[in-house]
Amino acid sequence: MNLTADEPQTTTPPPALPAGSAPPPLHRTVIEPDRGWQLVDVRELWRYRELLLALMLRDVKVRYKQAVLGVAWAVLQPAMLMVVFTVFFARLGGLKSGDVPYPLFVLSGLIAWTFFSTAVTQAANSVVGSERLITKIYFPRLGVPFAAVGAAAFDFLIAFALLAVLMPFYSWAPSWQIVFLPLVVGILLLAAAGLGVLLSALTVAYRDFRYVTPFLIQVGLYATPTIYMAVPADPSPTLKLWLTVNPLVAPIAGFRACLLGGPIPWDGLAVSAVVAVLLFVVGCLYFKKVEDSFADVI
Repeated sequence: MNLTADEPQTTTPPPALPAGSAPPPLHRTVIEPDRGWQLVDVRELWRYRELLLALMLRDVKVRYKQAVLGVAWAVLQPAMLMVVFTVFFARLGGLKSGDVPYPLFVLSGLIAWTFFSTAVTQAANSVVGSERLITKIYFPRLGVPFAAVGAAAFDFLIAFALLAVLMPFYSWAPSWQIVFLPLVVGILLLAAAGLGVLLSALTVAYRDFRYVTPFLIQVGLYATPTIYMAVPADPSPTLKLWLTVNPLVAPIAGFRACLLGGPIPWDGLAVSAVVAVLLFVVGCLYFKKVEDSFADVI
């Protein structure tokens, strides 16, 4: 939808004005349907920025409302997973993490993965969860999944603080490559937003995605090198193709390398960036194409 300002018009009799004074013009707001395939109307999103911020804060508050520990769950979830994986995979299973202490190795991967999985899951259900709002007022619908991704970024910052505390505990200093961290996080953010927007539109029409998405996210945790080393010495062609196409392999490895040291997979990050951009473009285009039917279908 596009908002355009039409010519001034008077809908009610204006109040009495002093002689020779011109009445102030009244502007009519016209809501027009989008024409064809469009990506993102940045100006419209900026115009509704206060509403989108309110939606993001609502998602954060609803998630931790009536929770005894509140936002501490954003720290406890990756922390508890770190303990479980450290005990069962590192000590009992013998998984190696190179020179990096395994708790730091697995926690850095889990923080990046948890951000992506939370953003995609929350964004996928965001439009259906905002049924009452969508069916009553007009605002850029694309802001709903974007707000869900923003709420996941809030959890990411809190969990990141846990890693910052544990690194001095293990006497591990951040790598100088931390200057590339915003680039890696940006790729993760773009991929999460694109996939989340696409799934949010598909979930409106096909409610099966409400059950498919959590299952795929759970499988993806083990199909992505989050808790183990990424590439074996001589990978099979199928495994090599999967590690190349999977847009999370290089960003998670790059996220870990930026913080803990090690080679940054620049080639893989370039491929992941292309895949993330494609996901974002396809997701936004499909969302904009079908959003006019949300109020009728939802």
